[in-house]
Amino acid sequence: MKDFFGDGVLLNTKTAAALYGSVKDLPIIDYHCHLDIEKIASDAKFSNIGQLWLEGDHYKWRAMRLNGIDEKYITGDASWHDKFIKYAQIVPKLIGNPLYYWTHMELKQIFGISKPLSAETAEGIYAEANKKLEALSVQKLLKKFGVEFIATTDDPTDSLNFHGKYGETTVTPTFRPDKLYSFSDEYIEALGKSANVKIENIDGLLDALKIRLDYFVKKGCRISDHGFEKFPSAYAGKDEAAKLFAKRSSLLPDEKDKLFGFLLVWLAKEYHKRGMIMQIHFAVIRNNNAQMYKECGADSGFDLIGKEQSVADLVAFFNQIKDSERPETVLYTLNDCNLPVISAVTGAFRHVRMGAAWWFNDTYRGILRNLEVISEYSSLGNSFGMLTDSRSFSSYCRFDFFRRILCDYVGKKVEKGEYDITSAKQIVEDICYRNVKNAIENR
Repeated sequence: MKDFFGDGVLLNTKTAAALYGSVKDLPIIDYHCHLDIEKIASDAKFSNIGQLWLEGDHYKWRAMRLNGIDEKYITGDASWHDKFIKYAQIVPKLIGNPLYYWTHMELKQIFGISKPLSAETAEGIYAEANKKLEALSVQKLLKKFGVEFIATTDDPTDSLNFHGKYGETTVTPTFRPDKLYSFSDEYIEALGKSANVKIENIDGLLDALKIRLDYFVKKGCRISDHGFEKFPSAYAGKDEAAKLFAKRSSLLPDEKDKLFGFLLVWLAKEYHKRGMIMQIHFAVIRNNNAQMYKECGADSGFDLIGKEQSVADLVAFFNQIKDSERPETVLYTLNDCNLPVISAVTGAFRHVRMGAAWWFNDTYRGILRNLEVISEYSSLGNSFGMLTDSRSFSSYCRFDFFRRILCDYVGKKVEKGEYDITSAKQIVEDICYRNVKNAIENR
């Protein structure tokens, strides 16, 4: 029996352990996250582990709700101490859940604590962790984990006043225009103000977006991101888009879809002109619990996996753009039921690759399935590897979680004589670091 969360956790062969040894200390490039840039800039500190762990972490919030914890101890006004104790009480129930892995990896790697967290150990761990947290801050955590690069998630109207280099960590913005697709007058006005342009028609809208894109690039932006339930089923041309934008307050669903399609294609081409990577997250349904959305707001743990993506719609999107005009595009699906079909699409169009197992899929089985399917239907060797997709500064243990699973997967193939050890060492280092580093530096 292995030690509880010892060095060999998730590494089931000697080869896996050797491969892990070559990647465990590689720098981290977090090319998609939701970290608070102002906390990085101010080098914020945390009053206690309860705040560090439970402020904005909807993964933990969902788990607490699943186990009957009152909302007072989740998003309510209970103290951080009481919230931590309530979380500790439900941790033993999370066998197999990634939270169980992440919780104990964070305890060990940040605080040097190797005990299992439970109701019985909660008070002692709380006190021990808090004592060590006194010497830590956001920037010290980034240094501790070897975080070399962070791409935050930013709206086109954001000021981007705080992006830059902090110690050894470069923090850049990501252009995420999801709010644009509401086509609300309020948002269009805000976009115009941020670009110092009066948006009266489609040309004004496109001019404003170009201005903001150029501003983002000037601030170091190398990546864009889009998140939506499904790809458009139709695409307006420029003339039709102009008419649809003019009547945006009264668009029918199919008209809104066409205008969305026009803008998605237009933006993709603009990204290519600027050498930007385009990330696309799809098959997600947001804010499903109407009552709790009203009480807690967005990003509070009430989003769900959407329907399988129509591959015909995915193909139709890529056919709107010539291979020579397509940005480097990374696909993430929240519904991986048709992951083989989606992965196969990457072989039909240039500059398209599969992304990491996203959100509900960043479990042990989800990550392993992602690796297996991409290996068999696409090319695992050009993967950009892991990202946090997180609001928590302690979440960098997720990279270690991924690296262990990856090394175990590749190591088993070596042990069975199905893959050579020299290529194995090369591929895990490429996936964990070099591929995404080269892609970002070559923008």
